[in-house]
Amino acid sequence: MKKLTILVALTMLVASCKTEVKEEKTVPKSIAPVSEAMMESAVIYEANIRQYSPEGTFQEFTKDIPQLKDLGVKIIWLMPIFPISETKRKATGDKFAADFPEEERTKYLGSYYAVSDFRKINPEFGTLEDLRDLVKTAHDNDIYVILDWVPNHTGWDHTWITTNPDFYTKNSKGEITDPLNADGSPVGWADVADLNYDNQDLRKAMIADMMYWITEEGIDGFRCDVAGSVPTDFWQQAVPQLREKKEIFMLAEAWEPELMHEGLFDMAYGWDRHHTMNHIAKGDGNAKKWDENYAKDADRYEEDDILMTFVTNHDENSWNGTIQERMGDSWKVFTTLSYLAPGMPLIYSGQEYGMKHRLKFFEKDSIPHTKGKEWELLQQLGSLKNTNKALNGGKDAANYARLTSQDDVLAFVRKKGDAEVVFVGNLSDKKVQETLSLDGNYIDYFTNEEVQLNSKTALNLSPWDCKIYIKK
Repeated sequence: MKKLTILVALTMLVASCKTEVKEEKTVPKSIAPVSEAMMESAVIYEANIRQYSPEGTFQEFTKDIPQLKDLGVKIIWLMPIFPISETKRKATGDKFAADFPEEERTKYLGSYYAVSDFRKINPEFGTLEDLRDLVKTAHDNDIYVILDWVPNHTGWDHTWITTNPDFYTKNSKGEITDPLNADGSPVGWADVADLNYDNQDLRKAMIADMMYWITEEGIDGFRCDVAGSVPTDFWQQAVPQLREKKEIFMLAEAWEPELMHEGLFDMAYGWDRHHTMNHIAKGDGNAKKWDENYAKDADRYEEDDILMTFVTNHDENSWNGTIQERMGDSWKVFTTLSYLAPGMPLIYSGQEYGMKHRLKFFEKDSIPHTKGKEWELLQQLGSLKNTNKALNGGKDAANYARLTSQDDVLAFVRKKGDAEVVFVGNLSDKKVQETLSLDGNYIDYFTNEEVQLNSKTALNLSPWDCKIYIKK
């Protein structure tokens, strides 16, 4: 009997040990906190879940997250994932879905930015569990996830319309209004209701909703829609409270320098740089135009301010044209410039596959998924951005120094410590020959060939051609 008791005890002990080992294996990987070091070499990816796949779901996007790591992506920005209001649901032109026959209405999915509930998931995309799996997969691949937040307005179905009408802007008749310009005229966003930040209870409710995603769902920050239209003192109130709970990454859809002061937003939009590239691509200006804009940025932003650099995003693609429409044959030189200039480069869903069409904004559409020259270029640029400190573009960015060149050639050198990277781009549609005031041995990054550069070295550049040289 004594032997039997000992045998049972040993069996229970072994079973217990096996259970403990099994539990250890199921512990999910924890990603390191958001850091300034990460921002120095990061690439950010804007994910349009609706249009990313034919299914338009979290699950289909999640499958491709490991591939995004191959592109150097360290931050995924999810376009709004929240339920979209049915009331005044946007369709096409100035029309709402309700303006069409009932059998046609279902194809009009509305604007992502007409949110009906900040704490729920758009059922078109899947479930909360699907989102959790997306976040876990991203974290397992050392990628952070931020949500597109819409603080300026809500959809007309939001519960606050009924429960807290005082949260909204009202006209002289006491009616809730859509967003208005300073002169009282409509902005043109009739599908949403404007929020009034004079109301302190609104501020508390908005912060609480943002806090939920950070503390309960492991979200790593926010891209804040039209952040400059929300009072700066709201961000001064909100962001420190959010950062008390977790290190987060904050991106402002805005250009205003004050939004990056006092530890508010980490990054703002480099809108002027983007528009400058568009203008040069159309023949309206040359490298001097870039220099003028760069000098303007250097004057108005502080040294530790980060600008997002991009050749496309959801607004540009749908409303102003594809990269091919706006930039044509110059797509490569400007894509490369968006990575080589100080800042953080953006990839928008479909850009990596050379998407050549404007994505529908209020209806279902889909991006291509065939890898080609665009994927290869972004992979090369992402690797260089991630690994060479001379391309650091965050709060301790590498030095940027313009090299003397002719008007159609943009040439600069980036340096940090013993690392050095040179960019040379022909910003014209004609062949040029250029020499640079450099002296040393370099590697041509695109060909992997060794090149000796000095004031006598003639560089032949085809129309819209570009070179990257890495100091040996």
